[in-house]
Amino acid sequence: MKNVFVVGAGPAGLFAAQKIAQAGHQVFVFNRDIKPGGLAEYGIYPLKEKMKGGLRRQFAKVLALGNVHYFGNVKVGAAYDVTLDDLARMAPSAIVFACGAQGYNRLSLPGEESRGVYSAKDFVYHYNQLPPYATEDFSTGKRIAVIGMGNVALDIARWLLVDSPTRQADEVTIIARRGPYEAKFDEKEMAHVETHLDHGAFAHELGRIHARCAACGQDVSLEKISHATFPALQREGNAGTLPKLTFRFLSSPREIVRDATGRIRQLIVTENDLVLRSDGSTGAKATDRTAAIDVDTLIFAIGEKHDPGLGLPMGADGFSTKADARHPETPVYEIWDPSAEKPIESFYVAGWARRASTGLAGIARHDGENAAARIIQYLDTLPDKPLLCADEVQAILEGKGITVVNKDDLLLLDTAAEREAQRRNLPYFKYSSNPGMLNVIAEEKRTLAATQSSAGWNRLAGHSAEAEIPEPALSSR
Repeated sequence: MKNVFVVGAGPAGLFAAQKIAQAGHQVFVFNRDIKPGGLAEYGIYPLKEKMKGGLRRQFAKVLALGNVHYFGNVKVGAAYDVTLDDLARMAPSAIVFACGAQGYNRLSLPGEESRGVYSAKDFVYHYNQLPPYATEDFSTGKRIAVIGMGNVALDIARWLLVDSPTRQADEVTIIARRGPYEAKFDEKEMAHVETHLDHGAFAHELGRIHARCAACGQDVSLEKISHATFPALQREGNAGTLPKLTFRFLSSPREIVRDATGRIRQLIVTENDLVLRSDGSTGAKATDRTAAIDVDTLIFAIGEKHDPGLGLPMGADGFSTKADARHPETPVYEIWDPSAEKPIESFYVAGWARRASTGLAGIARHDGENAAARIIQYLDTLPDKPLLCADEVQAILEGKGITVVNKDDLLLLDTAAEREAQRRNLPYFKYSSNPGMLNVIAEEKRTLAATQSSAGWNRLAGHSAEAEIPEPALSSR
């Protein structure tokens, strides 16, 4: 039996932990958040409760394993609570980093620090109530631009147009570097917002880009597009009374103009031409033409990247790995040290920490389990050595001043959240701040201790009366 540390408690980390634990090893999961789930909890759209509920039940089964130990509210990284050296001093036989891609690609534009400019990742964390984002200012105005044309961009549009409690938006504009045929979102995601699509504005936009798309052999007539990437055009569109959804194609952000208060008031975009590559795909080529779009909020969804603050060596695409030249498509889970030109023994990577923005929960699970299989093979080659137990690991973490949340604490938190959901008549309730969750756990512990103490004294009193134990003997217990 060996000790294995897993950094991250999303699908990749938890399902890797499950597979390693089922092989007979002790697994210690370190999570920066108090609650497990990662993007499965805080990235999936809030109203997809059936999907989220199913994943929560699967995660609960993993954590129910006796040899899986959980340490929430623990930030791992060179600049955080626990460094990689701290982990190494606890002498695990292997560490798998499944902490996702915590950073995001920036626009790198003049004016990017203006108020009202947000990354999609942070904005999604905000409306999914991940602390501390849940309580930070992500205010939006009437005219909102969303940069990107994938499912995340449509999720954000859905929130702004349909489900946000404030419902402030008058118009949400999706801005895309290329044309309508290059849309990456699913039809089912478009279905949530299709009644807001302004058909007149969409037809005008297709006319604006028609010649540039035709140069690449693309027919962007309404008829063709409605049978390709925008079937919503075959149904009733916005009649002018709802917040509008519009699109602006062949446009790349160039500059952000702010008002006197420091908030964004205009987005300057560069007009692009569509170009056909040798492999048949399309690309965007910037022109010298620009346009100004009046907006008061900008949200950009242009991909995630890995956090160099973790302390792992970095490569061109994130944390450093080295593919086998003979089998370049085979996934590599071992962390590669470019300075030593060899793998870092016992260090592995899985899920989005291995390859950012790749697939959803099912893909992350598969990747975590594949990494676990590789780790189990490695563990079989190692001799046994003295092991730390979960209480010892928790004591080390608490010695660093960390308020650790373990599996027992999670149960108390879930119990309190279930009561709150019932009180508010909600299917699920989520606490939105770390101090709030820690206070709830502490209060649940006090209540439980008082209940147990009262029950204990009642049992003693009953037993004393029945056995006629003298009062001094009772008081000495």
